[in-house]
Amino acid sequence: MSLALITGSTGLIGSEAVNFFCDKGFDVIGIDNNFRKYFFGSNASTIGIKNSISKKNKKYLHHNLDIRNSDGIEKLFKKYKKKISIIIHCAAQPSHDYGKNFPKLDFDINAYGTLNLLELTRKYCPDTVFIFMSTNKVYGDNPNKLKFIEKKYRWELSKKSPFYNGINENFSIDNCTHSFFGVSKTYADLIVQEYGNNLGLKTVCFRAGCITGPNHQGVPLHGFLSYLVKNCYEKKKYNLIGYKGKQVRDNLHSLDLVNCFWEYYKKPMPGKIYNIGGGRYSNCSILEAINIFQKLTNIEVKKNIIKLPRVGDHVWYISNLKKFKKDYTNWKQKYDTEKIISELLSNI
Repeated sequence: MSLALITGSTGLIGSEAVNFFCDKGFDVIGIDNNFRKYFFGSNASTIGIKNSISKKNKKYLHHNLDIRNSDGIEKLFKKYKKKISIIIHCAAQPSHDYGKNFPKLDFDINAYGTLNLLELTRKYCPDTVFIFMSTNKVYGDNPNKLKFIEKKYRWELSKKSPFYNGINENFSIDNCTHSFFGVSKTYADLIVQEYGNNLGLKTVCFRAGCITGPNHQGVPLHGFLSYLVKNCYEKKKYNLIGYKGKQVRDNLHSLDLVNCFWEYYKKPMPGKIYNIGGGRYSNCSILEAINIFQKLTNIEVKKNIIKLPRVGDHVWYISNLKKFKKDYTNWKQKYDTEKIISELLSNI
């Protein structure tokens, strides 16, 4: 029996992974307590996704647990032990703004919750593959120190820049401003690496750009493209927070990401880190995303410009995918930004 344990199993990435690994014939144990509702309100509740994936997948078993609950989580590890083939750790407090207001809670979930899972993995199933969803926010605001060119709809780098094709894994995480969310995820990222490099666990960190897909419950504080599409479709005014709305993000579909997990699972390399996102294949500024939305819907978007950016927010961030593509040559992206937005519209 192949068994996958997925935390944050009713969120965007977790639910995509549930469907994917059930389709591959895995039994899947899901851990999720719908804390998004606590973070962001009832509009962010994932109870509907939980019901949907439970109905669709007979091999899925849901557990309403908090990753900080050491005793409750240990009971699962103790029950299944070495039957667990892969752990996909997606559960997190995902918002900059929420982390700023509640830094201890943010750290408890993102840092200590991750450490708890690592220790239980070492104790009960040390040969399993451990995949950690990290973030590009480990780099703090260092990307903002690059020299940008202002264009009509976006900030951009010169093609002569060594980072034109994206931020690579050697980019510094030091001497910069992190959000509280960035700090807690950086701690988790580093400790995941250490369990791989020092203790030999089959760990990997995926430092993600913007991930989105059909199960994204976008809200003002989290879920850029999902929230933008929903907000604009309902003809509400959209807030452009800082950088004139020209800040650039690369966008990766959750299914393309889960295919990364699958490739790593088949050929694990302990302690690896990979920057992962849409790369040059799939990226846009907020203004460009609005332009794509307007082209697809013929709905004119009303905008509200807020000059002050969020602390630690990036002017421009595109992931350099060279390292992952070199190690896993079978992986290919299927969704560009326009295809992603089109799918989001079809799910409204």
